[in-house]
Amino acid sequence: MMKTLHSYWAYVVLAVLIVTVVNAIIGLVQKKEFTHKEFRLGLFTLITTHIQLLIGLGWYFMSPWYKTLKANGSEVMGEPMTRLLAIEHPIMMIIAIVLITIGWSKHKKQIKSEAKFKTFAIFYGLALVLILARIPWSNWF
Repeated sequence: MMKTLHSYWAYVVLAVLIVTVVNAIIGLVQKKEFTHKEFRLGLFTLITTHIQLLIGLGWYFMSPWYKTLKANGSEVMGEPMTRLLAIEHPIMMIIAIVLITIGWSKHKKQIKSEAKFKTFAIFYGLALVLILARIPWSNWF
């Protein structure tokens, strides 16, 4: 059940993160005013990613990949797909969520709309790239 929840919630996270990054880029390029809509969108993205982190950590410590990693770490390192699921995916997702959290914190300290949009575009955008790079696509479809 945790794996299924983690997989389906990932669609929500990706959709919200993509919308937030695209909105930030559009706001930056078109020199829009940073409004409550953007604030709420950034906050919703932060919340959904943190929920995904909690679900993911719950699933990770119950997963066969974690058990394999505990039992024989060298075996995990030698098998690319197992390494992706046991090490690369969790670490990159945590880094991505840290970037989103930093972006959220930094944007609140900005005064100008342009700086707020730029902060979201950079930090949330980098997080999106990391997430897309380390999703285990073969397990997802």
